[in-house]
Amino acid sequence: MTAYNVLFLCTGNSARSVMAEAMLNVLGEGRFRAWSAGSFPAGKVQPIAAELAQAFGYVEPLRSKSWDEFAGADAPSMDFVITVCDDAAGEVCPVWPGQPVTAHWGVPDPAKAEGSEDDRRRAFQQAWMMLRQRIDLFLALPLDKLDRLSRQAQLRAIGQTAGDEL
Repeated sequence: MTAYNVLFLCTGNSARSVMAEAMLNVLGEGRFRAWSAGSFPAGKVQPIAAELAQAFGYVEPLRSKSWDEFAGADAPSMDFVITVCDDAAGEVCPVWPGQPVTAHWGVPDPAKAEGSEDDRRRAFQQAWMMLRQRIDLFLALPLDKLDRLSRQAQLRAIGQTAGDEL
């Protein structure tokens, strides 16, 4: 069985995309290899995002990195590229080798949360749960039985419907 390569994109690559990377790598159980990147990486991962990933069982170091690392000829060929912030969805992305299926799963930015430490943690937990719901739906798709257009439609539908009940 070949693993599917998935790239999660966000502008800063400090919270949502790195949480999605960690989550899919844990839940995908070898069926998926996930990475994350940003168009303008912050250079550091938000501490609460790293804490949530570690508590979930992700042991690899998370780092904020540029999407340029994944656009070169020596980069892994992506099967799926998913933007998780509205800014990244509106940006002109590089041309990804292999023409991956793309989708947008907008998630509110927990790093912009204001208020007490509890308020900030709650924002990160809400973003985590929204991503978890969407990744669970993604994992349930019979990808080996779907053609490219069906994969595209299913992936985009997940981004439009999941999380509405949170």
